[in-house]
Amino acid sequence: MADHTAITPFRIDIPQADLDDLYDRLARTRWAGELPAEPSRAPAGPVPPGWEYGVPLGYVQRLTEHWRTAYDWRAWEARLNAYPQFTTEIDGQNVHFLHVRSPEPDATPLILTHGWPTTPVEWLDVIGPLTDPRAHGGDPADAFHLVIPSIPGFGLSGPTRERGWNRFRVARAWAELMRRLGYRRYGAAGNDGGSLISPEVGRVDPEHAIGVHVTQVFSFPSGDPEELAGLSEADRGKLAFAEWFVNNRGAYDKLQSTEPQNLAHALADSPVGQLGWSAQLMGEFLDPEFVLTNVMIYWLTNTGASSARFYYEDAAAVHPRHVSNGRGAEPLEPTTVPLGLANFAWDYQSIRPLAERDHKNIVSWSTYDRGSHFAAHDAPDLLVADIRQFFRAVR
Repeated sequence: MADHTAITPFRIDIPQADLDDLYDRLARTRWAGELPAEPSRAPAGPVPPGWEYGVPLGYVQRLTEHWRTAYDWRAWEARLNAYPQFTTEIDGQNVHFLHVRSPEPDATPLILTHGWPTTPVEWLDVIGPLTDPRAHGGDPADAFHLVIPSIPGFGLSGPTRERGWNRFRVARAWAELMRRLGYRRYGAAGNDGGSLISPEVGRVDPEHAIGVHVTQVFSFPSGDPEELAGLSEADRGKLAFAEWFVNNRGAYDKLQSTEPQNLAHALADSPVGQLGWSAQLMGEFLDPEFVLTNVMIYWLTNTGASSARFYYEDAAAVHPRHVSNGRGAEPLEPTTVPLGLANFAWDYQSIRPLAERDHKNIVSWSTYDRGSHFAAHDAPDLLVADIRQFFRAVR
């Protein structure tokens, strides 16, 4: 019988026919229409000029032209294949992961979780400094063995094959993955969806998870008026921005958490459609190569639908110690594993009093004046330093 716990070496090797099909589709793109720009119109909220209606045509056309004429998938494929990669089956689902061991034998194991619409590509710029600080001007005592999985349903893990892959199930899978790799004490860190999954790793495996580091603490008001009355003016401003974002820039969340299949057909058929849908969170200030490589992995693996389903499954999640409040499953009991936050300037701003309601062991809370929602890519130095200082205190 097949050994479903086996860990199998993996290399990315996309058939040339798939790339030829992609470039043929790009060359035949039928462009969306849009209204003329109105330079005098002030955007409602922190929206880049020209993005009031969503991802603008000019941006998509520029990136598509780069995709067709300058982007080299084979170079990115080789960059990813420079790291050891593996697959294994957990809870009936294929899981792809990078496993990059440090040259320091006593390094701390750390599982890094990406979000949407990214992939393990999100973490490439921090792999070297985290695994080999000695070679990057750091203290070898801060070294990590890195496990960087693709969330089930995302990218190289392939589509999910059944219902129920929410943050809690992924967290249980990560605990099993670390056990299967032989790591008895380890940390967890994440961004975006990874900031939802990683605290749950601490919750489901507190005997082995030594600490959790995130770039957002998604703690929202419970509805208790006294809770809101106790917030500072600064925290009220953060809450107002979060509410504005949900109401004005949260199209991806609303659709993917309610009827994800509606858009799935377009994403499966059009690479430019996948680009436009992914770019709503990435914006125009990120490196086009970074944007396109993440989009490329979703396209080549046809995981636009299954990655969107993560939002639906999470919104509908039922957990023995959780209740639904309309925004997904929220903890009735706070986490107790040590938690650290690195909050970057151009990102969701976490609210500490609400975070302390949901997490009773916050040991590090850092804010930075630069970096975006993708800090591992555009502020890797700050993120690496923050991860190091957090785990230095809890290991």
